[in-house]
Amino acid sequence: MTTTRSAAASAGNPPEGYRYDPRGNLISEENIREIDLKRDELVRGLVGEAKAHSGTLATFKESAQEAIADFVKESAAALKTKPGGVKGNTTLVSFDGKYKVQSAYADNIVFDERLQVAKALIDKCIKKWSAGADNKLLALVNSAFDVDREGNVSPAKVLGLRKLDIDDPDWRKAMEAISQSINVLNSKNYVRFYERMENGEYRQISLNIAAE
Repeated sequence: MTTTRSAAASAGNPPEGYRYDPRGNLISEENIREIDLKRDELVRGLVGEAKAHSGTLATFKESAQEAIADFVKESAAALKTKPGGVKGNTTLVSFDGKYKVQSAYADNIVFDERLQVAKALIDKCIKKWSAGADNKLLALVNSAFDVDREGNVSPAKVLGLRKLDIDDPDWRKAMEAISQSINVLNSKNYVRFYERMENGEYRQISLNIAAE
């Protein structure tokens, strides 16, 4: 037996003995293969556990951030001063050096239309330099404006161009255009945990199952 319902109507739980299909149709379990029912139960069970763990991790991240911020204030108070600024990157290491905790902020940066002005000025520079320019420099400049699948450039690569010490008026104008084109949409705080291995290198303790 199949009953058609809208996607909005199928948002709730189906009646006993029925399941919704992807189109919102109400399907009797008698008409569903056993393996499909078992797959549905497995997926729902795992997703339910994932949601529970996700909430636990979010709570842990928030408490870790608060604990680090409180310790920074306590450490500053011991020096009879105040922490500098609202946000900042912090690294805390255990007394024996075996463990390390890092709290870091990352800005979500996008560029406005002035980035295209900068690109035009940089292209002008490359044309002027093409005869005697360092090939590595040209490759670095060109790669900074490569776009990803979503059509976005890498902020790190673009901003990295400003570190190049190039004495050219068009280049300086381009760097100024890049600076003016920067827009910070928001900032995110990341907390990372590390353990030192026998070789002395720190390995991150992953809290992301996709990275395992």
